[in-house]
Amino acid sequence: MEKHVGFIGLGNMGAPMASRLIDAGYQLTVYDVRKACVDALVAKGASAAASPAAVASAVDTVLLSLPDPAIVRQVTLGADGVIAGTRVKTVLDLSTTGARAAQEIAAALSAKGIIGVDSPVSGGVTGAVKGTLAVMVACPQALFAELEPMLKHIGNVFFIGERPGMGQTMKLANNLLSATSMAATSEAIAFGVKAGLDPATMVDVINAGSGRTTASEAKFPKSILTRTFDFGFTTGLMYKDVKLCLEEAGAANVPMPVATAVRDQWRRTAESIGPEKDFTTIAQLVERDAGVEIKKR
Repeated sequence: MEKHVGFIGLGNMGAPMASRLIDAGYQLTVYDVRKACVDALVAKGASAAASPAAVASAVDTVLLSLPDPAIVRQVTLGADGVIAGTRVKTVLDLSTTGARAAQEIAAALSAKGIIGVDSPVSGGVTGAVKGTLAVMVACPQALFAELEPMLKHIGNVFFIGERPGMGQTMKLANNLLSATSMAATSEAIAFGVKAGLDPATMVDVINAGSGRTTASEAKFPKSILTRTFDFGFTTGLMYKDVKLCLEEAGAANVPMPVATAVRDQWRRTAESIGPEKDFTTIAQLVERDAGVEIKKR
């Protein structure tokens, strides 16, 4: 495929992914509503565009990394959106939108002769910087073969299936588990601290035993025990992902009572601690409820 691509959405995840593509020799035309984000990529050699439509008039392939389904719809299908571009043939959405939104957007793009690729990513800001994200791609098999060499620069690439929405289903299942491990581990550690246990010792034991999760392995040692709460993802986005998962499960008639409780805990965290706060601050909500503090002794 051509090594000139478009990239729209240069936030915490998009900027490092776009930067890795530049480092790999790709020419980028970029757009973001925040000028500072665009300027940072232009300083690395990217070209700035005035709108999503302008990006899609400059390149055949456009990648999106955006925060929620409403913004993805606006950027792709709006009056000055990607769909109004004169050159674009393929749109890869790296965002988390849910299967139904992915299907709706792909159908609208298809009516204009554009292929929508459902390709969410997982692994957080650290994974985006290091190029170790899980990239979950749903598109025609032949197109996947063309896109895989580019996507390998941002992570480990998985072919999920050919139908739009399959990548989103995989991503929401993954994020439900991540969200659940954060909520449950916070409660388990707070329970131990209230009983007099050292939280650092608890984390060590859990990581040596059957309770080990990504929360105990990485998030607690790096961002909770240290009280920095800076892992790189927000409570609002995690709540959005779990809420989306439950909506999709409801549409598929799959009961999720555990996920319902997890969603409610993330909603409380976003409302009480703040939707822009780091998602590791869910531990602060649990601490407040339990009357303890989880920190190194």
